[in-house]
Amino acid sequence: MTVARWLSLALPLLAVLAVGARERDQAVRAAALLAFLTAGIGIAALHEVAGPADWYAFAPVDGSYRGMPVDLWIGWAALWGPLPVLLRRVLPLPVALGLLLWVDAVAMPALHPLVNLGPHWLVGEVVGLLTVALPAQLLGRFCADGRHLGARTFLQVGVFSALLLWFVPTLAFEFGDGSWAALTGLDRTGMLVVAQLALLVATPALAAVAEFAVRGGGTPYPWDPPRRLVTSGPYAYLANPMQVSAVVLLLFTAAVTRSVALVLAAVSACAFGAAVAGPHEQHDLRVRYGVSWRSYRRQVRDWWPRWRPYSSGPPAVLWLDDDCGPCAATWRMLARRHPVGLRIRPARQHEHVLWRAEYVGGDGHTERGVAAVARGLEHVHLGWALVGWTLRLPGATCLAQLVTDAMIAAPHPARPEGEPCPTPSSVSSTAPSPPSASTASPASRPAPSVPPPG
Repeated sequence: MTVARWLSLALPLLAVLAVGARERDQAVRAAALLAFLTAGIGIAALHEVAGPADWYAFAPVDGSYRGMPVDLWIGWAALWGPLPVLLRRVLPLPVALGLLLWVDAVAMPALHPLVNLGPHWLVGEVVGLLTVALPAQLLGRFCADGRHLGARTFLQVGVFSALLLWFVPTLAFEFGDGSWAALTGLDRTGMLVVAQLALLVATPALAAVAEFAVRGGGTPYPWDPPRRLVTSGPYAYLANPMQVSAVVLLLFTAAVTRSVALVLAAVSACAFGAAVAGPHEQHDLRVRYGVSWRSYRRQVRDWWPRWRPYSSGPPAVLWLDDDCGPCAATWRMLARRHPVGLRIRPARQHEHVLWRAEYVGGDGHTERGVAAVARGLEHVHLGWALVGWTLRLPGATCLAQLVTDAMIAAPHPARPEGEPCPTPSSVSSTAPSPPSASTASPASRPAPSVPPPG
């Protein structure tokens, strides 16, 4: 078994090193590393399912993690992750998956008695390829080639969420204290409260990831960063919202599971971010963005958020229908709180006919409807910004828009002053009303100094 374990580790790693030595692009190497991390976490999760499903099991040996030999785990992750990514130009994805299936079909029976196969082990093999190897390959290939920004961002969120919320806590429980029993033993109400609090803590990080993608054109992965300096959204309040949310989530999980080891993991993550990752990131951003970055960092801190947002460059514009009751109320609420870097203007003065509220950022980014109002809330202060980020969570925006359209204010064209705003019950088939005679652009009109009358 010793020879089999060494070969299972050495052959995939030597293949990765040999192929990787010929790859000069750092971004491709980083993508292969991300595929390795994805495959490693996925194989660990697959192992947790394989035993109860009677797909396969490992002989009890030294150097195991939760019953899985670590050397076999690393070699398996190298085979399913970085190697096909580095060979992607000669191995299309279907061919790569077919070869992986063939290699495992040959190797796993040959590894007996280290690997004990169940009667349905091929089912587990197919499940593993589809749920572990395929996502690892998609993520690695998309990042290596800079394709499909939305898909690779989504996959990265999934990988880092699994790392933070499952793998790191499980590792802490295995070698330290605490367990999932403290969480799984909660009743339904307790589980719901814990889930809601965890989502609240994670909201700034999720909003920051979205900001990287939609405003910066990049992802949270350090070797796949945004192409533009992002100072909006959570970054208007805090320079490292993702790291802060990650540390707080670890501490929250530690409190729920009563794990001192997980507290130490959170402290270690904080120390690593402050002493290693932070200075490296700051140097990189200083080189890439120069004066803009230095001006931003003079006013936005790493670990303690601002109460009012940082603002630079042209102000954003929020177009609201001041003759519509709900829109006018939103206008008054925002105006009373003196938003930073935001102008509110009547929708009837827009150069196009607007059917919903519209937000136009200083960089040209646009949002419509509830998402536009949520963007406006980001310009008030940290409390309202958190509400806005929550409204823009995946699914939350669609639900809030449906409720708004059905019960508050249906989509309608901005009308000349004095015409009433249609309510959801009164809206029928409508054609766009004649556009206003004014066709001024958002940048050319002065913002009203006071909110519309009630």
